[in-house]
Amino acid sequence: MEQTNKQFFHNFRQELLAGAEANVGFQLDEFMETIAAELIETGFTEGFELCHFRAQRGMRVDGYWFNDEEVLDLFIADFDFRENLASLTRTEVDAAFKRVANFFEACANKGLATELEVTTPEYGLAKQIADRKNTIRQVNLTIFSERTLSERIQTLPNAEVLDIPVTYNIWDISRLNRQRSSRSHKEPLDLDFEQMFGKSIPCLPAHLGSNTYQSYLVVMPAEILSSLYEKFGARLLEQNVRTFLQARGNVNKGIRTTILNEPEMFFAYNNGITATAQSIETRKTDEGLSIVNTLDLQIVNGGQTTASLFHTLRRDKADLSKIFVQMKLSVINSLDNETVVPKISEYANTQNRVNAADFFSNHPFHIRMEGFSRRIWAPAPKGAQRETKWFYERARGQYADSVSKLTPAEQRRFKAEHPKPQMFTKTDLAKFENVWDDHPRYVNLGAQKNFAQYARRIGNEWNKSSDIFNEFYFKRTVARGLIFRATERLVSAQPWYNGGYRANIVAYTLAILSEITKRTQRYFDFLNIWNEQQINSVLANTLSIISQAVNENITHPPLGISNISEWCKKEACWLQLQDQIDHIQEKIPSEFYSQLMNSDEQAVIARTARQIQRVDIGIEDQRHVLSISAEKWRQLHQALHKKKLLTPKEVGILNIAMQIPTKIPSEKQCAVLINVLEKGRTEGINIA
Repeated sequence: MEQTNKQFFHNFRQELLAGAEANVGFQLDEFMETIAAELIETGFTEGFELCHFRAQRGMRVDGYWFNDEEVLDLFIADFDFRENLASLTRTEVDAAFKRVANFFEACANKGLATELEVTTPEYGLAKQIADRKNTIRQVNLTIFSERTLSERIQTLPNAEVLDIPVTYNIWDISRLNRQRSSRSHKEPLDLDFEQMFGKSIPCLPAHLGSNTYQSYLVVMPAEILSSLYEKFGARLLEQNVRTFLQARGNVNKGIRTTILNEPEMFFAYNNGITATAQSIETRKTDEGLSIVNTLDLQIVNGGQTTASLFHTLRRDKADLSKIFVQMKLSVINSLDNETVVPKISEYANTQNRVNAADFFSNHPFHIRMEGFSRRIWAPAPKGAQRETKWFYERARGQYADSVSKLTPAEQRRFKAEHPKPQMFTKTDLAKFENVWDDHPRYVNLGAQKNFAQYARRIGNEWNKSSDIFNEFYFKRTVARGLIFRATERLVSAQPWYNGGYRANIVAYTLAILSEITKRTQRYFDFLNIWNEQQINSVLANTLSIISQAVNENITHPPLGISNISEWCKKEACWLQLQDQIDHIQEKIPSEFYSQLMNSDEQAVIARTARQIQRVDIGIEDQRHVLSISAEKWRQLHQALHKKKLLTPKEVGILNIAMQIPTKIPSEKQCAVLINVLEKGRTEGINIA
């Protein structure tokens, strides 16, 4: 059952209160970051930086993000932690947008940065706007509101500020409720081609009949595709395509060359794009069938083509009028959206770099981590009587979906067993891990780009040896999450903390902690953190010392660098911090080093965990093999034998499988049979 706006408001308010208390943060910060996280996940913005500025001259801003395509997102809060749900009026909306627009103008043309303290986030934002005002192509102004938008407000027409196009968006309680309750967990794009471009899009039906899903072949004008990308950006791309596209350059050189030099050959040279939609409206015309509008159009393959068309038009003033792109459009209803669309995205991208080893939500790594999170009980911390679980959300909205299906009594039990503060997502996991094992700079680049880097690394490691991803790995991840979140709270509570750059400070603090343990050739005892479900006073003191040194360092960048957030994304920032590690080590209490493990202790833990995981994999393989009847194994044998795809070893083991349950394959034989099953699936033979 879907929640009413009043119910959602009450639950959301309690969620904010709990989050602010857990993070020792301000309620306004928790409000902004919670909604921003929703928008990042669904592509409305690539990232988010807190930045509170208010002035009596009618200016205000509460957050921002510069993306890689010269678009600036500015956010303003309508938040007073109200006890009851209220309405947001047109007058209040206009006043809020006016305040944030005034801030932008003051930064760009009135030298606001010169009036601000240079170590503050607002100075960095103001200086960056002033420096980049001639290259900013679009400004998106967005209100985050804890109220519901008045029904009298139907449209928010675009405008200009300082001759720069401006869009207006409002995320109120009702819109946030709709997004969280939707099956796809995102707000669908509703595109009316006739209204937007004055014409429909010619298409050719490619589906076989009424019993199958609808599919169409479309010749898409490049001008329309580029215009859609300009207006909606990453929202037009399916999530995995969006994530990995951001990790690479925006323009493919081969595509750009064709656009500029042989536009009439683009259709022949380019592989085209693959897209999905929840529904479409078509109309018969004198020229044939045309698409009038689509609901939730998503490009699942061809993000590079789409982005390259847009950037070549903007940067090179290319003529796209002669360019057309072939598009395969599949209409997938909302009931199948969550399962079918990711598969289309995965299979359509199997020969492209975009998929990073097919690292999607249904990758075995995520499934294994989800299994651990549903099975493993976390020890009760001191003072508590009840054990709990850490809920890993491998697919967006799993936690909310799990709760929504339960009765009120069952919901209370579920939340007691899986406390909301102990829920973590794929991007959380990537953040916890990359600051220790890869590079803190990636974390500072934003959640999606950091996840793309993590996906490539873990995807490669999984292919080499999947047994390193075991119970210890899961417990270590949770322990790292506990340390990460404890560091956030510590930083917020420090007397030197002025409210800015917490995310940057936390990332580099933990990276330095990791580097110090490596330099001492010792290992951090993550299992102790897991067993205690909290950090001890020695580690807390150590984190406080390191974080203060990090703050002092990053807020005093080299001459010529004015934006600290941008500085923290540079390799040079990490190199400069590493130069300070010897000095930082001198301040760390000796008790910290006494808690570290030696290499022998670490090796025993890792070796034991891998051995247990191998046993678990063997048991799971046997269970799967024995769940398949002898007759089905016989069918698979016949089909693959006919194709001459079986080795003599596989034939011999299949002969045993064809006698189940009279004969039972061994553990090693079951591993071979699992590979034979995969070989069958590759050939379109699925018996499982």
